[in-house]
Amino acid sequence: MTSPLRILSFESRKADEMRSLIERHGGHATIAAAMKEIPIGITPELRSFAEQLRDRAFGLVIFMTGVGAEALVAALETEFSRDEILDWLRQSRLIVRGPKPAAVFKKWNVPFLARAAEPNTWHEVIDEVRKIAGAGERPLTGQLVAVQEYGAPSTELYAELERLGACVLPVSVYRWSLPDDVEPLKAAIRAGINNEFDLVLFTTAQHLVHTVEVANSLGLQAEWLQALGRCVLASIGPTATERLHEYGLSVAIEPEHPHMGHLVKAVFEHGPDCVARSRTLSQ
Repeated sequence: MTSPLRILSFESRKADEMRSLIERHGGHATIAAAMKEIPIGITPELRSFAEQLRDRAFGLVIFMTGVGAEALVAALETEFSRDEILDWLRQSRLIVRGPKPAAVFKKWNVPFLARAAEPNTWHEVIDEVRKIAGAGERPLTGQLVAVQEYGAPSTELYAELERLGACVLPVSVYRWSLPDDVEPLKAAIRAGINNEFDLVLFTTAQHLVHTVEVANSLGLQAEWLQALGRCVLASIGPTATERLHEYGLSVAIEPEHPHMGHLVKAVFEHGPDCVARSRTLSQ
C-alpha cells in the first residue's frame, strides 16, 4: 500500500479548508501559517484617496484583492458613511484583478468595467487597462490611476502604468506580517530540513519570503532552501512560481486555474509521480 503524501502548506486564512482538501484526497497535512494580514486603518493617505474618489479625480481605480477592497471600505467607514463610499465607487471606472474582488463588488452592487483574466497577474490587469484606455503609445497621459495594494507594492504594475502615461497612486490598506506564533512555522522548517515532507505547497509568493526570513532567524536559511530543492514544490500560479524561481527553486506542479482547490487536485494527480521521480534522482 502506498504511503500517504506528506504535504506542507503555509496557508493561514484558509488553513482549515486546506487541511480538509488534503486529507479528503488521502494526504497527510501539516499546516504552518506563514503570514497574517494586518489592516492599517484610516491614514492621511487613505483620507486623501477618499476625497479624490468623491471628486472623481481618478481615470481608473484598480482593486487587486477582495480582502483589500473590504479593508479599504471598513477603514473609510470610520469617517464616511458606507452609502457615500459605495456611491463614489459606483461613479468610478473600476478594474478588478480576479474573482475575489469581483465577488465583493457584486455583493455591494458596484459595477466594474473589467475583470482581469486568469491567472490574474499584473500582466492580465494591464491587458484590461489597455483595452479600456485605448490605442496609442501613452493612452493614460494626464490620468491619475489608483491601485489598491495587497501587502506589498505592485512595482511591475506601477511601472507599466507609468509607461502608459499614468500618474499612479498606490493605496495601502493592509500589510503582511509573520503570524503572532511562529513556533509551528519554525517546527515545519526543521521538519522540512529533516526530509519529513514529500511536497510543499505555496499559495502566495509571500509564503516563501516569510519562511526564508524565519529560517534565517534560526541560522538555517541555506539548509531550508536546500530542503525545498529536494522536495516537490507546488505553486498556485505564476506570481508564486516566479518568486520560487528567483530563489533558484524549481516548480513541479502549477494548476491550470490559480485556485486552492485546483492546486490540491493537481497535487494528487501529479504529485505521486513527481515524488517518485524525485526520490529516484536523489538515490
